[in-house]
Amino acid sequence: MPIPTDHSKPIRQSAKESAFNQLQQWIIDGTLQPGEKLNDSELAQALGVSRTPVRESLQLLEVRGFVKMYPGKATQVTEVEKESINDLLPPLAALQALSAELAIANLTDKISTLLENTNKRFAEAIRLENYYSALKIDEEFHQIIVDTAKNPYIDSMVTLLQAHVRRLFFHNSIILTKKSIDEHSTIIELMKTGDATNVSSIMKENWLRAIDEFKQMKR
Repeated sequence: MPIPTDHSKPIRQSAKESAFNQLQQWIIDGTLQPGEKLNDSELAQALGVSRTPVRESLQLLEVRGFVKMYPGKATQVTEVEKESINDLLPPLAALQALSAELAIANLTDKISTLLENTNKRFAEAIRLENYYSALKIDEEFHQIIVDTAKNPYIDSMVTLLQAHVRRLFFHNSIILTKKSIDEHSTIIELMKTGDATNVSSIMKENWLRAIDEFKQMKR
């Protein structure tokens, strides 16, 4: 089981948090491949922690759908079910739409400018066809809105769903298009004018369009 040794080790995190974050990232980006068997001793050595936080992290990753544990046998990375996009994006779209509505009440000029600048960076990444960078900036854009909504329950659920979206992207199930740039601009303007109904509609469209694009890609 090849494991990188040059990964960054976050500071000011517990051993469990550090192990969980790194293992999840390795699963998302394919460093740990779908179906791969995981050895907690090897993982602990690679991460520079004891086996206990690794085991605790694997249990949490199982709850979140990234690994499957078979007691007394093995722990494996779950397979990437590309069709899961049909189940994943509708609830995420609904949460993001609600976030946009709630964020209106807390919107400031500073946040609006931040969103506009983030969308410019997103547009540039799309123009350069740097789609990995574009994905990260797209996440950043939407997270600003989630943060502005100031609802910790939405934030927690979005974080979980977004991790699965990222994994699907890495496994070529999700693509990003220029249309998202215009939709982001529209979302910002609708939030500025306090148009909760239309910003909710555009936000949902922004997320659900990926399902149609996925279906077209399969043809």
